[in-house]
Amino acid sequence: MAFFPLLVVTLILAVTSAVNSGSPSERAALLAFRAALTDPYLGIFNSWNGSDCCLNWYGVHCDPTTGRITDINLRGESQDPIFLKAGRSGYLKGTISPEICSIDSLTSLVIADWKGISGEIPSCITSLSSLRILDLIGNSLTGEIPADIGKLQSLAILNLAYNAISGKIPASIVTLTGLRHLDLRNNQLSGELPSDFGNLRMLSRALLGQNQLTGPIPTSICNLKLLADLDLSMNRISGSIPDQLGKMRVLSTLTLDSNSLSGQIPSSLLSNRDMGILNLSRNSLEGSIPNTFGSKSYFMVLDLSYNKLSGLIPVSLSSSKFVGHLDLSNNHLCGTIPIGSPFDHLDAPSFSNNDCLCGNPLRTC
Repeated sequence: MAFFPLLVVTLILAVTSAVNSGSPSERAALLAFRAALTDPYLGIFNSWNGSDCCLNWYGVHCDPTTGRITDINLRGESQDPIFLKAGRSGYLKGTISPEICSIDSLTSLVIADWKGISGEIPSCITSLSSLRILDLIGNSLTGEIPADIGKLQSLAILNLAYNAISGKIPASIVTLTGLRHLDLRNNQLSGELPSDFGNLRMLSRALLGQNQLTGPIPTSICNLKLLADLDLSMNRISGSIPDQLGKMRVLSTLTLDSNSLSGQIPSSLLSNRDMGILNLSRNSLEGSIPNTFGSKSYFMVLDLSYNKLSGLIPVSLSSSKFVGHLDLSNNHLCGTIPIGSPFDHLDAPSFSNNDCLCGNPLRTC
């Protein structure tokens, strides 16, 4: 009778081993992924051996219940001991193999900050229906964002920043209604923002700076009630700034510098007590600075430099609770610089190259 309990234990161990080891097809996909990359310095793939890819394979994580691979997390900039020991950040050359798409249980795919990974994003990446995180920041990827990126309906984080991706932002991106973090900075994206960008109702950060985007700021963005950070800087955005942007209660960082924006500054932007960083510099904004600051205004950064602003510096600015960095230089402002906070801690460059400003820290009126 001792044979029966022994058989049960053997079967349990066999099943447990099978569950925790990942499928042979997934292991093969990982090895094909590794084969497309070259690691000249760190040897991060040295642990990728043996039949169990869920056991100590660097950056690979599996579901303990199903044994399926759920996460691939490979970051070239981290505090992992492998980098600290080598005394350098990571560097990989090669491409992202389409074989990675056969691991259809993936919820997180992070291949970030390796600098030398080139080629295009595999179009099959949009077949990974469980994917919640796609983070490919800091490589040398080219080509376009897959047109059907909207198929990734579980996606919460999309980070493709600091690559060389070109083309337009796909229209299907606005169907990612669960997307919370979108970072496409420092690429070569062109064309206009989708007019229905505001359909991304869960979005809290939209970072699109340092591209070649054109056209107006879609007014639908103002419908994003959870948006806290909007960066459209260093593009070719034109038209006026929607007044509704200043009425967004959560928006605290707005960077629109280095575009071709025109018209006047909406007064709502300066009276919004939740706005902490506002950079409108290097545009073609004109008219006077709205005199709508209040006792609850709290600006860590307020940069209106290099525009065509005229008139007086608003007296109400001195009633603000806090203004850290203020730059009103290179405009057409005139009159006396108000006294008191925040003006008493600012230097001359904050006011230089205007038409006829005077008073401390400039010349005496």
